[in-house]
Amino acid sequence: MKDAIELITEIVNIFHDIIMELTEAFGLEMSDKDLHFWVIGIIGIFTFGITHIIFKAISKWSLTAISFLYTFTVLIVFVFAIEIQQKITGRGNMEFADAIVGLYGFIIFFLAFLVLKLFINFISEKINKRKDNNRSRNTRSK
Repeated sequence: MKDAIELITEIVNIFHDIIMELTEAFGLEMSDKDLHFWVIGIIGIFTFGITHIIFKAISKWSLTAISFLYTFTVLIVFVFAIEIQQKITGRGNMEFADAIVGLYGFIIFFLAFLVLKLFINFISEKINKRKDNNRSRNTRSK
């Protein structure tokens, strides 16, 4: 896990240096905060556009799928925040496997939720079908 974070940090630092050199080459005097404003703003709006297109397509099928994707994304951030917190505070071991197992737990619980949801929908359809059949018989007998 530590190696993965160090690699990500190195990649971010390389991009940071490239952006700083480009802004200087073009004569733009930007502070670190200015760079954060522009880079995160551009990455954010690009991500929003792609996410919006994907979620709009998925919404035609299922709101549950959108809820799953959003929750899974939040949990990815959450489990890595926990692992980083463990490294910083020394309370627990920072391990990539812990993050994966945590996400696996969510997937298992979500699959159980889906099975329960399908079961309830199946029973509900059977009950509604029986009610419709009873109404049809009562209507014909009158």
